[in-house]
Amino acid sequence: MSVRRVQVIGIGAGSPEHLTQQAIAALNEVDVFLVAEKRSATDELVALRKAICERFIDPAHPYRFVTVPDPTRGVDADRADAAYGEAVRDWHAARADRYADTIDALPEGAVVGFLVWGDPAFYDSTIRVVRSIGERTALSVNVIPGISAFQALAAAHGIVLHEIGEPVHITTGRRLVTEWAPGLGTVVVMLDGHLTCRDLVPLAPDLQIHWGAYVGMPQQELRAGRLADVIDEITGLRAALRERHGWVMDVYALTSPR
Repeated sequence: MSVRRVQVIGIGAGSPEHLTQQAIAALNEVDVFLVAEKRSATDELVALRKAICERFIDPAHPYRFVTVPDPTRGVDADRADAAYGEAVRDWHAARADRYADTIDALPEGAVVGFLVWGDPAFYDSTIRVVRSIGERTALSVNVIPGISAFQALAAAHGIVLHEIGEPVHITTGRRLVTEWAPGLGTVVVMLDGHLTCRDLVPLAPDLQIHWGAYVGMPQQELRAGRLADVIDEITGLRAALRERHGWVMDVYALTSPR
């Protein structure tokens, strides 16, 4: 059995300028890019991936996109932690099965590429899914890092994510309220569709928030200030952006006042 080469490429948080020279070189080795086919509201994300390829891949190098129907995942917000973990693992397994079937049908020797928003190491399932595919089909996998959303957030706001000698804690909205403590340092929160930081206002109204949506993209929106003062504005803006674009990706950092 031949070993299939796979490139897992971090493409940054939305701007083509985020791509590294290493990522561009990897793009030019890929013959077939696999893309999950989701709801139509996220077509813009697929279009951005295609635009990146058109910009950086040598016109003499042929490549194509293959869409793979994404398995149904369900509503995570309605699940307890144990059920959430189980549902995500089942979703990853189903996704791996579909990708493996698609890869098996490709011509022998074709290099497969996955374009990962941000960095493949942070809150993305691609590496885990590719590892599962490798249990069915022999793979040689190369991972290219990218600029993550929280790096782009810090740059957009012009801030350092930690005080001197202090830690940075990265978590999700699901875990924020139970994990937060005054001595935790800066807390970067991803995957928080409900802005659960609102629940911290009674405990720590002076927390500072640096928030961003579509960071690095033309429609980028940024807000910052005392959590108690700006959370209503951010909540309203986030809802309006989701209504306008059909989807929203945002990230924020919480810091205690000095």
